[in-house]
Amino acid sequence: MEFNLADLFEHAVEQYPDREAVVANGERRTYSELEERANRLAHHLADAGVAPGDHVAVYAYNIVEWAEAMLAIYKIRGVCINVNFRYVAEELAYLLDQAKPVAMVFQRQFADRVGEVAPKVPSLRHLIVVEDGTDVDTGALGAVPYEEAVASGSPERDFGPRSGDDIYLLFTGGTTGMPKGVMWRQEDVIFALGGGIDPTNGERVDRPEDLAEKGRNGGGTFFPIAPLMHGATQWGVLQNLSKGQRIVLIDKFDAHGVWKAVEEEKVNVIMITGDAMARPLIEAVDEPRADGAEGSYDLSSLFAVASSAALFSPTLKDAFMERLGVIVSDAVGASESGANGVGVAVKGQTAPDGGGITIKAVPDSVVLDDDLNPLPIGVIGRLGRKGNIPLGYLGDPVKSAEVFRTAPDGTRYVVPGDYARLDGDGLITLLGRGSATINSGGEKIFTEEVEGAVKDHPDVYDAIVVGVPHERWGQTVAVVVQPREGREPTLEGIQEHCRTKIAGYKVPRVLRLVEETRRTPTGKPDLPWALSVCTE
Repeated sequence: MEFNLADLFEHAVEQYPDREAVVANGERRTYSELEERANRLAHHLADAGVAPGDHVAVYAYNIVEWAEAMLAIYKIRGVCINVNFRYVAEELAYLLDQAKPVAMVFQRQFADRVGEVAPKVPSLRHLIVVEDGTDVDTGALGAVPYEEAVASGSPERDFGPRSGDDIYLLFTGGTTGMPKGVMWRQEDVIFALGGGIDPTNGERVDRPEDLAEKGRNGGGTFFPIAPLMHGATQWGVLQNLSKGQRIVLIDKFDAHGVWKAVEEEKVNVIMITGDAMARPLIEAVDEPRADGAEGSYDLSSLFAVASSAALFSPTLKDAFMERLGVIVSDAVGASESGANGVGVAVKGQTAPDGGGITIKAVPDSVVLDDDLNPLPIGVIGRLGRKGNIPLGYLGDPVKSAEVFRTAPDGTRYVVPGDYARLDGDGLITLLGRGSATINSGGEKIFTEEVEGAVKDHPDVYDAIVVGVPHERWGQTVAVVVQPREGREPTLEGIQEHCRTKIAGYKVPRVLRLVEETRRTPTGKPDLPWALSVCTE
């Protein structure tokens, strides 16, 4: 057995065959059922000519077939390609041109876009369509119905040996730019994102079998809410399946739908992506139930809320702890680096001095200067990681050289560009994303800190902060605000409020009100859009 994604899942199946593995929009699979269907689809793909190392795209919302397809691909040593379902045809064509998949599994509702783009992708030769209740015509595509593909394959687990060197590839768009494919060895990504290193204490597992042992005393229920095409949810699924845990999925985010699923499935942990999910969730707790039932949702099974990949404001963390009595944590990391560590919120102490997120860092996380020298306590630098890190970006040696760097002593680091500070006792404070940092008169301003202050204003529902050009200071702080219903905050009011939270030079100088802010399905801000709003 190797530190390989398919090997880990198969070992969990052997240990917990009758446990429920996945619940997705009413569809249920035990570990043995998920295994059999993944085996069948894997054999179908292999019979269709998918070979080890070939890329297979999955283009769908959070449905059980997403999980089945991902596991099937890894079983035959293929490489799963995550497709952002929000992409327009041009973006989808760009992604597929970079990824060069030989096959694609897609939901029927996306057939028109697939039909527009597929003829432009020479590598793509096999299509499988998942029924979703829509009636979009797929006749011209020649796509095989998903259930037909599953039925055609053998249920046997008779695949050859696999390796920790097999590739895991994650396409990430971030908040700016076109998607980039981050290439990992599977063994490295399992230690960076898959539980090989426990981010709460830095302990490494010795053997692949040890992961399944973590579920020996009973399986918990984990509910990652973001789309499976996002790395956080992929690893929420992959890591917990390797431990014999139960996964709940929902196809589209809806606050009331989330709480109903928590109640019905007795969820223990939900994973969100910052304020874009946290705010509607906490407000829905006290609203009338969407299903018309009496009383409030029974959330007594829930004991933790974990956030990743986006800003989780201190006031919202406090609200979750006060209202639901749950543990609240932030996971800090990136597609390029894996998990840097986890910070557990303490009621009334959710905003560290100077802003940011303070985490208990994994041993391989460091704060570096521009020459890759580790920095002492209290000095701001770039957050990096060594050890189990990616091979680089797919097909982009220039960008790879910028982010994946080797120090003079031979140590290889990944340095995505985020600013951080070493605080001692194994603690690191993430201050802000490097790509979004504002430089005003030589002062670095971290947009996350300003957003947190603006969102604390009672008239503000959501906010995105950007730097706009300024003749004297180079850049100045601007904010796009989605007001609460019936409210109309003013720049002066925002400024007065922010001055009680952050230094004066960080206070917004430009305010734009919009009906709704634009964010990705995972809660990340659409920075190009926000900048255009502030400069128009």
